[in-house]
Amino acid sequence: MNFQKLPAYAVFAALLASAGLPIYIHAPKYYVDEYGVSLAALGGTLFILRLFDVVQDPFFGWLSETLRNKRSYAVFAGSVLMAVSMFGLFAVSPLLPPLIWFALMMAGVFSGFSFLTINFYAQGVVKSGKLSGQGHLVLARWRETGALFGVCLAAIAPVVLTTVTDLPFVGFSIGFIILTIAAITMMRSEWLNDGLPISVGFKAVLSDTLARRLLLIALVNAAPVAVTSTLFLFYVESSLLVPGLEGPLLLLFFLSAAVAAPFWSKFAENFGVKPVLLGAMMLAVVAFACALTLGQGDWLLFSGVCVLSGAALGADLTLLPAIFAERMAQISPSAAEGFSLWSFVSKFTLAFSAIIMLPALEWTGFVSGAVNNPPEALMLLTLLYAGLPCGLKVVSILLLATTDLKES
Repeated sequence: MNFQKLPAYAVFAALLASAGLPIYIHAPKYYVDEYGVSLAALGGTLFILRLFDVVQDPFFGWLSETLRNKRSYAVFAGSVLMAVSMFGLFAVSPLLPPLIWFALMMAGVFSGFSFLTINFYAQGVVKSGKLSGQGHLVLARWRETGALFGVCLAAIAPVVLTTVTDLPFVGFSIGFIILTIAAITMMRSEWLNDGLPISVGFKAVLSDTLARRLLLIALVNAAPVAVTSTLFLFYVESSLLVPGLEGPLLLLFFLSAAVAAPFWSKFAENFGVKPVLLGAMMLAVVAFACALTLGQGDWLLFSGVCVLSGAALGADLTLLPAIFAERMAQISPSAAEGFSLWSFVSKFTLAFSAIIMLPALEWTGFVSGAVNNPPEALMLLTLLYAGLPCGLKVVSILLLATTDLKES
């Protein structure tokens, strides 16, 4: 087993994770506070961008297969697009009206992120087949732990940088470029053509009952993370009324996920993936239910919620992709098309949450950073942040509990 190359997967996963959830956490609030863009306009824009992914992600799956013999070059191009767009999003004053600039730069980040994610996870299916034992879980432990540490760094970096510079997001963007260079360098020898299986197309994935079921579970189970990520900063600042603690609480949440991820993987190897994942989902329900009871100043209790929900997230991000990758190894070994669909359903939840929640908050009179938001706006914020994810997790539990993961 070649463990020497597994850290490269962890670093590349950290890069991708840095361009995922943290951007949904920081970008909307940054453009609201810095340029006065409305929440409703941002929510609509994010939704339109994600609808574009309906066509884009399957296309990227096809493109990944088409460029299979030049995957290293394709990955390099995608990485450059993502890094340049990230710099434009946060470090460049809009050269067009802020909302249009936001849309263009986010489109670049999303496109690079999507293409790289599909290639990365498809290559992971090939890699895990060369590992002894439960290769999918071994690789998932390295990959998802790296991803979660990447999320931690990206979530906390802009907040920490505010203490040392007046331009924290410029520093964040430069750091992202450095991470991009490191990830490309470490993974350069992994994008090999040898041993890549022939594509069997989207039909093999969509016609498989278990694959469709797993995609549905991924869609519903990703929604709570999308909801909480979109609303986290607003919830801490306005519902708990503890501005300034957003960074430490975010770090606690994602660090809990990163620390828990390898333990969930080990538990799954010893006790089975399904019961362990169901237990983690139940833990998330408990955490979200507790958050429903919190109010102004309850930051210490909310810290406990961050630990529990973060630990549960570690299982979601580690075990579900490993289950899907194992199924792809059986029905669609090239995996590019399968993970293009996986990427789509995972990201669509972020768009859905943005188009519903951000405009809804604005319509109730919510104003980011205001000291005295209307009570009905704060109640809606709490229900959306904690109540909705709780219900969605229950649906996820029911779907997984009634799914036979050993279906042939």
